[in-house]
Amino acid sequence: MAIKYKHSNNLHSLSGAKSALPEILAGSTPESLLDVGCGTGTWMKAAIDLRIKEVIGINGIIPPLEELNVDEKLIIKADLSQPLDLKRKFDLLLCLEVAEHLDETDARRLIESLTRHSDTIAFSAAIPGQSGDHHANCQWPQYWQALFNEFSFSCSDDIRFKIWEEESIEPWYRQNLFMARRDKEAGSEARLLHIIHHELLNSLTKEAVKEALKEQQQQIELGSMRLSWYAATSIKATISKLLRRNRY
Repeated sequence: MAIKYKHSNNLHSLSGAKSALPEILAGSTPESLLDVGCGTGTWMKAAIDLRIKEVIGINGIIPPLEELNVDEKLIIKADLSQPLDLKRKFDLLLCLEVAEHLDETDARRLIESLTRHSDTIAFSAAIPGQSGDHHANCQWPQYWQALFNEFSFSCSDDIRFKIWEEESIEPWYRQNLFMARRDKEAGSEARLLHIIHHELLNSLTKEAVKEALKEQQQQIELGSMRLSWYAATSIKATISKLLRRNRY
């Protein structure tokens, strides 16, 4: 399936990838990395610069050579609406701001393909109301979390709050990024939060903002936001969180 998407109109910076990837790696250096929906290879280039030995990309099209950040031989052309099977696994898999470009009927198939290739996945996808080319299936993180759970992967969004204020990273990554890991207890973890980054407020629909803020307000009032969120927001909020927890 050919998706109408112009990489030249949807810039993803190398500086953003170079800032975010070390946070995703959390001090480790995997031997291999697969970037599904790699675009022009900005994240692949960041991985290569971090001395990850084997870096491979998957994309629906091969962008023009002048737009690529890596050797085109490192990118495999594949239709992501169809099952993907490279007959091997990678230490880390990236699938960033890709899933929303496929139809909803392809969503489960994509997640199955991702989980086939790695036990550790960094994932992000556009939320409802987020603008962009061919956004066919914009969903809140919990939608994707439920699909990952079906394949025995648990999800955590702590990474979002580690990069929340990092201006060199594009705000859609700071808003949407979470980690999915193979886990026997998958499905029992906390549900991922509906959160909107302040830098994207003006570009989102009013309905999306209202829905996210309504849920976020309820979570704050209940003191049930994750500690990492309070830490990223303010010391006062963190204290409030602890007081609520101790009260019960």
